[in-house]
Amino acid sequence: MLELVNISKKFKQNYAVRNLNMFIERGEIVGLLGPNGAGKSTAISIMSSLVEPTQGDIYFNNHRILKKPKPLRKITGIVPQEIALYIDLTAEENLQFFGRIYQLKGAKLKERVNDVLQIIGLTDRRKEVVKKFSGGMKRRLNIGVALLHEPELIIMDEPTVGIDAQSRNYILETVKRLNKEKNVTVLYTSHYMEEVEYLCDRIYIMDKGNLIASGTKEEIRRILSGEKTIVIKANRLTELFINELKTHPLINSINVEEKQITIMVAKEVNMFADLIKLAEKASLELSSVNIKTPTLEDVFLHLTGRALRD
Repeated sequence: MLELVNISKKFKQNYAVRNLNMFIERGEIVGLLGPNGAGKSTAISIMSSLVEPTQGDIYFNNHRILKKPKPLRKITGIVPQEIALYIDLTAEENLQFFGRIYQLKGAKLKERVNDVLQIIGLTDRRKEVVKKFSGGMKRRLNIGVALLHEPELIIMDEPTVGIDAQSRNYILETVKRLNKEKNVTVLYTSHYMEEVEYLCDRIYIMDKGNLIASGTKEEIRRILSGEKTIVIKANRLTELFINELKTHPLINSINVEEKQITIMVAKEVNMFADLIKLAEKASLELSSVNIKTPTLEDVFLHLTGRALRD
């Protein structure tokens, strides 16, 4: 459906995106992941025809569209990371306004506003001004705007940032339902790996403007098939203990949180005795040491050196 071929974008002397190759098949949900500054937003702006690349080409249904983006724009809905609504208008008025931008009018506009309000679960709040809405309701209305013209492709840039768990679950279920029932194709970016695990068929991982991994969830996990994850918990963590782990020759990667450290080692390595010695040296009492199979979050940390939410 959509293919990016050797796409690069340069701002002055710096590349925001370099030699990016991606494809999206009709009817699938694709995840685009990367830490802050990885180039995700630039990539999204390019594939939605808002920003022209420095080099490379984009194909939509096997036709080049950089010079003639109208066919792609016509079937694409964008859900931006920032809320893009008029807060002094009601939910219904917002949808009517944006519907007219999509060249909807009369009975068709009324029908689509009603349908969208039902999809996003705001029918009974249609007459309320948006500034009275919770963050989750604003996010749902933001998604509703992108659905007005019945797009075949929806690009969603972190649509669940800063909202409560209930609204987040509603949005995830809505995305799933649109994909299954309407065959809507979705490109989804998020800082929550569990969302990607739940929604996405395939995943692309970017870092520093480069594509560093791609594949199905199973293929991505297999990157660390020869390693294991060890989660170390303690009531307090000392700099001495952390530094000892960071310099340990058998530890491949480390992620430090407030009361927990996650390390990755080769599958055959037995770290238990070393961890006990290092804890004693740092006068530290460990509360637990657990070994688990690497997750997508572990792979992401291994590839980028940062957790997804960093």
